[in-house]
Amino acid sequence: MTDTTLAGAPAAGIAPGLYPDLGMTAYHADRTSLSSSGARRLLPPSCPALFRHEQDNPQPSKKTFDLGNAAHRLVLGEGPNPVRIDAHEWRSAAVKAEVADVRAAGGVPLKPGEFEQVHAMADAIRRHPVASALFAPESGRPEVSVFWKDGPSGITRRARFDWLPNPRTGRLIIPDYKTCRSAEPSALARAVDEYGYHCQDDWYRAAARAADLSDDPAFVFVCQEKTAPYLVTVVELDATARRIGAARNRRAIETFARCTETGYWPGYSDSIEYLSLPVWAERRDEEEYL
Repeated sequence: MTDTTLAGAPAAGIAPGLYPDLGMTAYHADRTSLSSSGARRLLPPSCPALFRHEQDNPQPSKKTFDLGNAAHRLVLGEGPNPVRIDAHEWRSAAVKAEVADVRAAGGVPLKPGEFEQVHAMADAIRRHPVASALFAPESGRPEVSVFWKDGPSGITRRARFDWLPNPRTGRLIIPDYKTCRSAEPSALARAVDEYGYHCQDDWYRAAARAADLSDDPAFVFVCQEKTAPYLVTVVELDATARRIGAARNRRAIETFARCTETGYWPGYSDSIEYLSLPVWAERRDEEEYL
């Protein structure tokens, strides 16, 4: 796949290619292609109707994402710039105006403690023997986008690597940075299931293959806690998790292709659903009443 650089891009129909300089807004504006997060939104416990509604009604950035966005900037060197707001309370009109100005300029406003926190998180990444090597400056570049055609369905898929290593000998290892409540491995296993990270793993390895970056890329998650001492765990998913992720992705791709063709984006169900109580509720009430 030929490398391509765009200063901007149309709102739809970005051609297949590798885009090192495609802006985040242009990347997300392409409604004709399917991303990993979009694919996950098409499947239960979500549904196509919610996916389409969120495309039609994009939500503004939420305060809950500020720490993660700021940490990404400090770790990867790309993204909205964290800006310290020297006020612990943001209730006054003057401070609210300052916060709004920072957001309008594309920055991430942070309270003093938050500002120190994200810098401490970046320092912890740089001290970790594996994470520091994966995100070493000059070893690659951040926020590289890939668009490619899916063979079986014909739809366009897209991915945006947090970090794409420079070409070198040996196996390509693509890292993805995640902030989390707990970086303890068993907690991360639950997070993989909850957030569908096994689907992202398969999706991004497919992107690397489609872009002719590697025939057999590895994909790892660099997971960091958001509380001191900001512990870091680097994980690679096993074959079973990747196989399940691939199967879920294929179902999502087929759903996207069908909905795009028909123009119909169904909700949770189009028929009468037969429901039982949750197992835990059955056991509770059987013991109490039956």
